[in-house]
Amino acid sequence: MGNGMSRRGLLLGAAAIGAASGCAGDGSDGVGADGRVTVELWHGQADTGRKAVEALVDAFNRTHPKIRVNAGGGGVLADAMLQKVTASLAAGSYPDIAYIFGSDLASVARSPRVVDLTSAMREGPTPWNSFWKPVRDAVTVNGRVRAAPAVLDSLAVVYNKKLFRQAGLDYPKPGWSWDEFTDTARKLTDHDRGVFGTARKLTDHDRGVFGTGWPAVGDEDTVWRLWPMLWDLGGEVVAPDGKHIGFAEQGVRALTTLARLGHDKSVYLDTKPGSEQLYQVFLNSRMAMVATGPWELPDIITAKIDYGVVPLPTYSGHAVTISGPDTWTVFDNGSARSRAAVEFVQWMNSPAQDVRWDISAGGLPLSTGTAARPEWREHSGRTVGLDVFTDTLRSARVRPVHAAYPQISQALGEAIVSVLLGRDSPEKALRSCADKADAALLIPR
Repeated sequence: MGNGMSRRGLLLGAAAIGAASGCAGDGSDGVGADGRVTVELWHGQADTGRKAVEALVDAFNRTHPKIRVNAGGGGVLADAMLQKVTASLAAGSYPDIAYIFGSDLASVARSPRVVDLTSAMREGPTPWNSFWKPVRDAVTVNGRVRAAPAVLDSLAVVYNKKLFRQAGLDYPKPGWSWDEFTDTARKLTDHDRGVFGTARKLTDHDRGVFGTGWPAVGDEDTVWRLWPMLWDLGGEVVAPDGKHIGFAEQGVRALTTLARLGHDKSVYLDTKPGSEQLYQVFLNSRMAMVATGPWELPDIITAKIDYGVVPLPTYSGHAVTISGPDTWTVFDNGSARSRAAVEFVQWMNSPAQDVRWDISAGGLPLSTGTAARPEWREHSGRTVGLDVFTDTLRSARVRPVHAAYPQISQALGEAIVSVLLGRDSPEKALRSCADKADAALLIPR
């Protein structure tokens, strides 16, 4: 979920030209009769995000008369952007910039049409050294910068204070353990009442108040919540030898925590993609705790939930969380269009633009420079818990930018769902996950 430094003029100088060094054409490609270069942007945003990116594009176009960014969006939401871009690359008709999830970057960057942004990001006007470490890690593939950061987030626990008070429980505090989390979730669960103290008839999965929730689709939203638990236990997504998963033992313990939530029936399982039902349950005051990111705070505030935010629980006593930075990936449509596209993403990455994007779209500042701006400090000061999400960036990690990651994620997602639904033990589920993920890691790439 974005950050950066402002840009002037069309030509970027030697550093940015080097970033687009793989581009085809003689330097005039993409330049119209009026001397203006048109850049196609597939942003994949909806609602608030779409309005925010379109407002920024309008501002860029007003101040950069030699470039016109067309924010058509791409005709799909971000969730479907990978398939859209993959098909467009195969057809030979692709955008200049696309919003690509960080977990998909390694797959996309294998295309020779992806512009290398190493010089533009590290030596150009972007605040590379003040980007948070998760930001730098998320856009780097095999030591090269293959995209510009777009959106930054982190994971923490948002809790409903009213439900805690009605259950007679203290609010959670930083440093709490996963055992405390599962105990608290069990105590907050009341399947016989819609809200504590208010009896109502509900049936089956829709009954009562839940302590917490978890997506049970097996998709990336299911999986990425587990990585902080595995990292906290000393695991890695991929083992140092590159041939095996790095969480065989740690995965069993983390899945045992989920099994306990499932056994206690204290976890609401959202079996539909998108996690919308999970968040609706929380917004209706029928879930006491939810692990989420800063993007959910506007809806929580609108729902008038009396809420608090606390870092994720821990096994080790040391805070660990996950950040899922997404990217602006630039594609080669000729040297002029590539230079213009690079200029736009550098402009978006400047703190002056990043702070506008973050506040409007519900993201976190990409850099310490953005976090220090008065607009962000004012916004953070009036938004309960936003500072917690920002502070957790200091301990945040990102998923590895690895071509086999999608297969690893799919295998782990299946394991998580099987445990949450009580179909498999943590040990059996993890063995199955390891067999599939290890096989994917052995495929030459």
